[in-house]
Amino acid sequence: MHTTIEQFMQYLSHELNYSPLTVAAYRNDLKQWCESLAKDEADVDLASVTVADIRLWMVQRADAGDSARTLRRKVQSVRALYRYLMKRGIVDENPAADVELARTPRPLPAHVRQQNMDELLNGEIDTTDFTAVRDRLVMMMLYETGMRRAELIGLLDANIDTHKGELRVHGKRDKDRVIPFGHELAQWITLYRSLRSEHGITDDEFFTRPSGGKLYPSLVYNIVHDNLASVGGSSKMSPHVLRHTFASVMLNSGAGLESVKEILGHESLATTQLYTHITFNQLKDNYKHAHPRAQKKGE
Repeated sequence: MHTTIEQFMQYLSHELNYSPLTVAAYRNDLKQWCESLAKDEADVDLASVTVADIRLWMVQRADAGDSARTLRRKVQSVRALYRYLMKRGIVDENPAADVELARTPRPLPAHVRQQNMDELLNGEIDTTDFTAVRDRLVMMMLYETGMRRAELIGLLDANIDTHKGELRVHGKRDKDRVIPFGHELAQWITLYRSLRSEHGITDDEFFTRPSGGKLYPSLVYNIVHDNLASVGGSSKMSPHVLRHTFASVMLNSGAGLESVKEILGHESLATTQLYTHITFNQLKDNYKHAHPRAQKKGE
């Protein structure tokens, strides 16, 4: 190992108290980098390294199959080394500072297939059972309005108008927004309200427990998780998955991006655009399964 780099490793271990695993990752990255510069690590002149040298190494590593995440880490290792060298007065500038970090792909939001949601919401339940009706309505509300779990918990009874088919939620950054809903959801709201009255519940919150009192986050999570587990169709089964599902269903059905943004309460259109990747992937999948020319012979 190059003497100066070994000193850098000691600095990470003893002065910054980095874990052995982190230090080992830096060591491996910098060892590989030195090998790209000279056959013998001791011959590497750290002060003469240029931005072009580091970019060339990135190209070589990309050609070797390194992922974007790995490439980012390697550049960050070199950057950290040169910050150390600048601090020690060994070099005047950091050549890695001007190397762009590879972009890691954003994971697509998990969502539930529309047929799985139809199977779940069309299933029969005891419509005289307060808890059963409430839990079904929780699922419908999340799926058909795209609201967040916290918004559902904080939903006020006075802010739901079944005649207009509108409800008002209090969202992030203390902003309210109005969300439209359909006739079927209005019918379930009316049923739920009647059962809630039979229990003598007069809370301001729309969703309550049988004994009264608002819902809490883990209860909503369990309601969603247990319902989605009964039909499958998603590796993740949280309330937020239903928000993702709402967005993808709306876009697949032809809703405009700006409209979906407003319903979801996104600050930036870029956040909403992430869901277009879901719908495009679904489009490709549907095409491959439906179009005869897209299917490989023998499949």
